Amino acid sequence: MRLRILILGYGEMGHALEYLLAGKHEIHVWSRSATTTLEEEAATAQVILFCLPVSAHLEIARRIAPHLTDDCLCLSIAKGLDESGLTAAQVFARVLTDQHRYGVIYGPMISEEIRMGRYAFADVALNEQGDYKIVSSLFHGGKLICKPVSDMQGSSWSVILKNVYAIMFGVSDELKLGDNMRGHLMVTAMSELSGIVKSFGGAANTPYSYAGLVDLLTTATSENSHHHELGRKLASGRFSDISGEGVHTLRMVDKYRLFDSHSYPLFTLISSIVSAPVTLKTEVEAYLQQIRTW
Repeated sequence: MRLRILILGYGEMGHALEYLLAGKHEIHVWSRSATTTLEEEAATAQVILFCLPVSAHLEIARRIAPHLTDDCLCLSIAKGLDESGLTAAQVFARVLTDQHRYGVIYGPMISEEIRMGRYAFADVALNEQGDYKIVSSLFHGGKLICKPVSDMQGSSWSVILKNVYAIMFGVSDELKLGDNMRGHLMVTAMSELSGIVKSFGGAANTPYSYAGLVDLLTTATSENSHHHELGRKLASGRFSDISGEGVHTLRMVDKYRLFDSHSYPLFTLISSIVSAPVTLKTEVEAYLQQIRTW
């Protein structure tokens, strides 16, 4: 089935999805420099791909909502929080009415690898499960392997928080704490992710998925990962440009008390390291002393 696709945002992932879909569907790309209006493009789209930071979702969703057709499906790939501490799914739920269709696509989807023709993998969570047939048609025959899941809240928090935990893998590698420590970090991160997801009403096993475990493995072990590299920078005393979705997530969790972060020692360690990197080695040693008593 050939679909009319509107891609919002033309950064790395916008380019990557255009590469995936070109030739199979009718592709339209909108950015703020476009000559056509957003509303005009949205009015005729069958699928709208939000390849934008979550911070832009609320404004965009409000602008297009009155113009969407009943069969239009809005999908976000944004793995972060907006300035109010909302996920992309929460923004959609707040702005779009029950008659609108929306969802999120989360998993290991490194844009450079997609453009190289390599495989990528994602969980797809939708507010109307019957719309998975549209997603299946969207990526049919391509190298983005999608799997339907029902826990949109759990998938969202799994993929958002994996950026936070990936920072610690970079710290560990820079400090040469070894492969055994990597194993500890992975099992602890997954345990904490399960607890946090449950606190938001999600299922405890949701993090064991493309959006959680698989994306964490990818982000935490890839030398091309921004958050892994950020951890290395912090551990080597390079404190300029401490940025990224994981850093923003830490700030939003602290600002809005989105969950009881002090119940999760590894998350607390990473938060302390990012907010006061000069004490990094002291904080890591204190954490290692703490886990000896577990």
